[in-house]
Amino acid sequence: MNPGSLVAAVPKRSYLGTPATAPGPVGPQMLKAFGRIRNNPLMYLNEVWQEYGDVVQFPIPRPPSYLVVDPAGVERVLLGSARDYGKSTIQYRALSLVTGEGLLTADTEVWRRQRPMVQPAFHHEGLAAIAGHIGIAIDRIADDWHRAGSGTVIDVDAAMMHGALEVVGHSLFGSDLTGDAEQLASATLRALDVVIARARVPIAPPGWVPTPANRILRRANGQLDAAVRAMLQDRRALARERPMDMLDILLSVRDEDGVGLTESQIRNQMVTFIVAGHETVASALTWAWALLAANPTWQKQMQDEVDEVVGARSVTFADYPRLPVTRAIFDEVLRLYPPAWLITRKALAGDALGGREVPAGALIILSPYLLHRHPDIWDRPADFDPGRFLSGKVNRTAFIPYGYGPRLCVGRDFAYLEGVLLLAGLGGRFEVEFPSGASMPAGKPLVTIRPPAGMPLVVRTRG
Repeated sequence: MNPGSLVAAVPKRSYLGTPATAPGPVGPQMLKAFGRIRNNPLMYLNEVWQEYGDVVQFPIPRPPSYLVVDPAGVERVLLGSARDYGKSTIQYRALSLVTGEGLLTADTEVWRRQRPMVQPAFHHEGLAAIAGHIGIAIDRIADDWHRAGSGTVIDVDAAMMHGALEVVGHSLFGSDLTGDAEQLASATLRALDVVIARARVPIAPPGWVPTPANRILRRANGQLDAAVRAMLQDRRALARERPMDMLDILLSVRDEDGVGLTESQIRNQMVTFIVAGHETVASALTWAWALLAANPTWQKQMQDEVDEVVGARSVTFADYPRLPVTRAIFDEVLRLYPPAWLITRKALAGDALGGREVPAGALIILSPYLLHRHPDIWDRPADFDPGRFLSGKVNRTAFIPYGYGPRLCVGRDFAYLEGVLLLAGLGGRFEVEFPSGASMPAGKPLVTIRPPAGMPLVVRTRG
């Protein structure tokens, strides 16, 4: 039975003059749930979806706010009528406190100018060079795990965070971030904590007020800015022949009018990819190791594939298309723990989604996490089953771990290459299991879905 299938017609009610056009909780119900909303908004969204159905209206008058899990409605917002939905929402305004007006947070017109200027950094021919940097990160992580000793409990979440940041630094900016990885990763996570807190509170003190959160954000942004300045100084000081990377492209690219990016705009794009380009992949990899530990049969299938395709050598770019089981495992991880569990849009014009009218100016809340569990789309949606992706029968329009439509994440192919090769490169050398008495932790919805206390796993060297 579909979520909310027993919901009757929309009750006649309004919120300060905003009419109700879809079922949903009333004001007192939402106030009573305020603590749950603050502590775990994803759990609350799931609850209202299960109770009220695929389109839910919240008792919020300004702006009128809707959760849309209807698959056709999600596709309309992100693809069919994408031009009628902007990114000027509280979620992206909060994130812009860290990234500025980078590609991730830029609203419609700014994004249309930026996207073609940044896109060349992620063209297919550049992925082969990125694979070399991924191989270096794999070797460093493997050395760390060998030194720790087979059978040691290791926080694989910290390892994936540092490894992903290393790959981003080398691949996109030609800079070695390894030595500063812990500091930068910590700065990123601290800044994102403030972003999350702001996104959950309708009214927050302006940035110049010296609140504890604003001081944390200023310090974290200062560390990220220092890293960017160091990269720019290094690039301008060194004249050497090398393949072009993203930083070269950002420094040289021009739009159709011959205008390049300002230093501030370059900073925003760089920070966007330091923030988005390492935490999203690292979080997915963390959940991948946990799911493999909880599903040893699939871990063994991945190992068998890697043994056959890669053997004892290092994994390479040429191996990527020859690892379908590993790719299916990563796809299934992204289905269950999508990097962006929440997507928001502002309706620029009135529309109808899932058979419900939404007015101009409405906040539209989409959740890939919920869509990926829709019973009309997915068989046994709560189960970890990479076989569904090996079957070739997946409805790709309802699988949106990196978004969908014209604003599909520009770094999607980068993320897939990194995720699959890191799983294969480390999975061929090590196996993981949960420590005695431990099991799969519940995720905490922050910018990505994070394990609340790292991901300690027993890491053993394969014989």
